[in-house]
Amino acid sequence: MCAEYTTFGLAPAMRAGGVLTDGGYQVHRDFVDFIVDGRPLLFRLSDLDAVSPLASDVPPAIFTAQVRSLLLESAAPLPGGRYVVYGCPECEDLACGAVTAVIRRDGEDFIWRDFAWQTDEHADLDLNGYHGIGPFRFRGAEYRAALSALLDGSAPDTRRRVLLIGARVAVLARLAAALRTIGVGADIAHDTDAVPADELRGYDAVVFGRGVGERERAAVRDAFERARVPVAFVDGLAPIVPLLVAQIERALDRGPVERRRLTGLTAQRGTADVDVSSACRVTLTAYRLDRFARAHIHELLDQVLEPGRHRIALDGKAVRGQSFLVARTSGSVLVTAVTH
Repeated sequence: MCAEYTTFGLAPAMRAGGVLTDGGYQVHRDFVDFIVDGRPLLFRLSDLDAVSPLASDVPPAIFTAQVRSLLLESAAPLPGGRYVVYGCPECEDLACGAVTAVIRRDGEDFIWRDFAWQTDEHADLDLNGYHGIGPFRFRGAEYRAALSALLDGSAPDTRRRVLLIGARVAVLARLAAALRTIGVGADIAHDTDAVPADELRGYDAVVFGRGVGERERAAVRDAFERARVPVAFVDGLAPIVPLLVAQIERALDRGPVERRRLTGLTAQRGTADVDVSSACRVTLTAYRLDRFARAHIHELLDQVLEPGRHRIALDGKAVRGQSFLVARTSGSVLVTAVTH
């Protein structure tokens, strides 16, 4: 039994999409995460690529059913009163693995306990239990208010769409295709002249190719300002699709710094500094253009890092000339140019 109360809240979160070095794709997912004692519950699971069942890109009926399930207005979907707390970001198959917990009422309160990793209908707490997590006791009024707000429509629509502006149509077409593959909508345009304000409001970010002049950029910014649309503007670092996708994913992350796992990335003099707020798996990838404008990709790191700053030596061949680094966790992406 958990005697002390724990605060409960919800906040928009994302599983960052991306183009992988092996040619595959990682799907972008927007979801609502559980905030327990002021921090995302997912951060307690150091090496887990997962999303909550409260995903914004599922049909409204399914989303509503998930909310009502967490309010215990319907029977538990798994034996023993267990509910899925985090599941596979690519599909809904329990066989991929999920974090589950027993959710029950105690008077007016709600209690989450017996967290476990589960791949079939029955959880083995001795073998796969998260013994350091929970139990959590939430005040009923706070818990119901947070979840009911999602049913009232007060939660923001977090589906993403970006506008690509540039002169290199072939690069923009490949970038748009990659974004659509990972679940981010993308449109291509030369400018925003005569575009109605209602259409501009459909975008979350604007990406400028390197060939777009400052006058054209200023005109686009003015158009969005007149329409009162608070979009993120991205200056493309190089015509390398995976790098541009990473820049866009970074721009789409509007969450506060204290709710990010990756909080800093710099690179100079043959080393990179990576700042991590909670233990998580981090990948570090280098992208560079050679003198013939050909792209080269090098994987530099793939491991679980503890909280704090980590200094990582860089392979000189991977970052010579015009080069860039992308640091990635399941929910955060940072990009930086390498200074020499």
